This record gives sequence, C-alpha cells and structure tokens, in this order.
Amino acid sequence: MELRSPESFWLLKNGIPYNYPSLQDNIECDIAVVGSGITGALISHTLHRAGYKTVVIDKRDVANGSTAATTSMLQYEIDVPMHKLATMIGEEGAVTCYREGITSVEVLEALLKKEGIDAGFERKRSLQVAHSEKAVADLEKEYHYRKEHGFRVEWLSSAEIRERYSMESQPGILSEEGASIDAFRAAHELISRNHAGGMQVYDHTPVKEFQYETDHVKIITEGGFHIRSKRVLFCSGFETLRMFRKKYADVISTFACVSEQSFGLYPQLKDLLIWDTADPYIYMRTTDDGRFLVGGEDIPYKYNPVSEKIKSRKTGKLIKKVEKLFPTLTFLEDYTWAGAFGVTKDGLPFIGEHPDFPNAIFVLGLGGNGITFSVQGMELVLKILAGEDHPLLHYYRFDR
Repeated sequence: MELRSPESFWLLKNGIPYNYPSLQDNIECDIAVVGSGITGALISHTLHRAGYKTVVIDKRDVANGSTAATTSMLQYEIDVPMHKLATMIGEEGAVTCYREGITSVEVLEALLKKEGIDAGFERKRSLQVAHSEKAVADLEKEYHYRKEHGFRVEWLSSAEIRERYSMESQPGILSEEGASIDAFRAAHELISRNHAGGMQVYDHTPVKEFQYETDHVKIITEGGFHIRSKRVLFCSGFETLRMFRKKYADVISTFACVSEQSFGLYPQLKDLLIWDTADPYIYMRTTDDGRFLVGGEDIPYKYNPVSEKIKSRKTGKLIKKVEKLFPTLTFLEDYTWAGAFGVTKDGLPFIGEHPDFPNAIFVLGLGGNGITFSVQGMELVLKILAGEDHPLLHYYRFDR
C-alpha cells in the first residue's frame, strides 16, 4: 500500500537519518509497537521511559509512511467545529477535546525541548477563514461558541486580514494556540534516542500474522521469526482500519506542494497556520527553512499510487488558490507529493482497546489532528495499561 508519492518534501529534505536491522531472531517483550511514524515514536517513547520492555517494528524504513507526507500543522481545532461536535458528543465533551488539543501542543513542545530535539518546532497562530460568503455566518457562530468557553480567539474582518497578512479572503477566526513541526525528523530523533537507551527497533519487518492469546500476542513475521509480547500496540494509522469488520473511517488522498525559499511574504506569514471552511479545505503554512507549503484538494483514496497526471492537476489547482488568496505572493513550485489518511465523522481518533483483539491497544490518530491526538495517546496508553480510566477514553472509544 502506497502512503505517499515518492517526492515527499520531508524525505528529500532529511534523507533517512537512521536505519535499523530487520528482525532475524525470536524475541520476547512487554509491548510490541507496530508502526514507527510519529505516533509510534511518541507512544514507544512513553512506554520505554515508563520501564516497559518495548520493541518497535515497521515494514518500511522508520517514519516512511504517512509521517513522511504529513504537513505537520499542529492545531487544537478539530476538523469538526466545536459547536457541531457538541451536538454529536455533548458540550462538555466537545470543549474537553478542544482544550486537550491545546495541552497537546504544549506537551509536545516540552518533550522536544527536554530531549534536545531540533525538529523545526515553531509556535504559530491559526487563522481559519470562511471559504464563501454563505459560510461566514456559521464560522462566526463557531467564534462566539469558542469565545464563550474561554478560548483565546479573535474575529478578523476581510479588511483586517488584508492589512495584516496581504490576504484576500472572507472573514475568519484567529486562534492563539498552534504550531508546526517536521514530524519526520521528530519521529526519527525520538526513536534513535530510545534505541540508544535500549529500546529494540526493527525496520523492514512485515508481519504475516498476529495470534491473540489469553495472556500474550504472538507476532509472526514474513521472515519466519516471531515476537512474543504481553501486549501489542497498533500505531499504524489508517492501514489498521482493514483489520476491523466494521468501517470506522473513510480514507482519502491529499495533495501538497511547497515553494522555493523566496516567496515574498515570509515576514507576514511565518507565524501563521491558514485553513478555510471548505470541504475539503485548503491548508497553508511556512516551513522552518523559509518556504510556503499548501495542501488540500482531497479525493477518495485508491489502494494504488497516485498518478503523476492527477498530482500535477491537483497541484495546479492548489497554486491557483494560493495566487487568488495572496496576489502579491510569488509561488514557485519546488516539491509536490501526495499522502493518505483516515477521517472520522466526528473528527476524533480511535484510542483504546477493541473486543475483537485481546491484549491489543490501538492509537489511531486519524483526521487532520493526528499528531496532537498521538500526543494525547501517550498518557492514555499508560492509563489503559494501569487499568485506570480517563475522560478521553470515552470520547475516543470504538463503537462510540
């Protein structure tokens, strides 16, 4: 299954900084983490540091799936507006999930600082604009809903957006708490540090079969070796969805393009994440090396590589949208790529246990907030292992 096109900017920028052996022996551990992207990196980090004998396996190189394709916008805003989420899970639940997003950004920033990891983390504001005149009223309703619940938001008119950001758009909500990161680099550095501290990591180790027993899980690799683990923890994103009998999420392909390093509006836009209310929405940000990144034009995912023709057409549409929003911005295309991810109806992830898979835990950070959901998963996984409850486990449960 192809998770990204071959030209992912983050892979070209960073290369493959670390690689690991494939599994060539039979081993035992407390917890086997399946998946070495940013989710697997964060979860294995917290497990290893908590004292669990942890093994990480991946059928690819580390972080070479969806993490190599993500645009890594860190926002507390979930894909479903808070006032609409409240009608789905209740007001308290919606406010809780949004506030946890803010905490996640803070936790990730502190973790990277503590570990001394330079992964291009930058604090940014988040600007969501209405994609049409008809969409303004609903977005303004969202603004008032968040404001009433104590979120730091500001309503900007079209004129104010034009003055601050040289952007031609409908009005929008400016939020204080956001950030961006190079998730590919962050995943590699976290796994490398923990590997140096004794955590076992095996890449190019595809799994043939999982055997779920009453007190352990036996993982049999295609190479004929096995891992006997007390628990297995799936951090394998939307690919995991095919394990379930029920359809829990849709899978889409999204497209992204990054400019050359001189695009003209870097000082105005360097501290800003931008997205709109369309479905699918367009999303934009600067990178830590001075480029402008745009993504969107989502389509249903097909289980085969995206053609160059489709990618070129989608990229062209994205650039035209950028030029319409920013008439003075010079966007010279440098790299383009496509990636895939799962989306849920309520915009929330699936984190927890599933009755069909004994001794398994799932951390599936689906949707546009996969990284912040994965940060929340760090605490939630420890709660599950300790037999303790947490409010988020109710909102993120399967069959909710």
